[in-house]
Amino acid sequence: MLYWLASLQYVSTKGKKLHTKIGNLFLRLLLIVIITGLIGVFVFNRNTFLLIITVLSAYYGFSGYRVLQTKNNKPKLLDISIAIISLIAVFYFLYYFKSIGMYWSPVIIYSTFGALVMIIVYDFLRYLIPKDTYKNIWLYEHIYKMIGAFTALLSAFSGTVFENYQPYSQFLPSVFGTLLQIGFITYYVRKFKKIKSF
Repeated sequence: MLYWLASLQYVSTKGKKLHTKIGNLFLRLLLIVIITGLIGVFVFNRNTFLLIITVLSAYYGFSGYRVLQTKNNKPKLLDISIAIISLIAVFYFLYYFKSIGMYWSPVIIYSTFGALVMIIVYDFLRYLIPKDTYKNIWLYEHIYKMIGAFTALLSAFSGTVFENYQPYSQFLPSVFGTLLQIGFITYYVRKFKKIKSF
């Protein structure tokens, strides 16, 4: 259901009631998936790859929602705290898994870890962006992060269900998500340029 909602969200008109309702429902379902993913890892000892991908999707979803909520890059304690906690958690997980001899394909671990670090570093650097400039790019950031949250979940799902096809079942959804991000951001950049030209 989460994936159908995300698909409907992509084609719904941005800023309208339907888009907002679907977005809020998506975030609630995302929270449920994150909680069940953590339970699966810690209680039922499921694939520990889920742990890092869960942190990634949770951070993408949280940060993407906060961008829409604030629409500015003024530093806020909540955002900074969640970014630091997410970073510490993933570093700890990597250290812990390495210490117990856990092994993954390098393309998966480095790309997942790198995606989270990259977005957190950006979230700190965005405070340096002039406010007049940021008001023109927050929408693209929102698009990037929400699609990122969806594709991180898709990667966790396909990597777990199609375990025999790893690492392809884990990184191909990320490739798909990247193409979606590029496509939607390009569409809105062109749309707003066309509006300004009139």
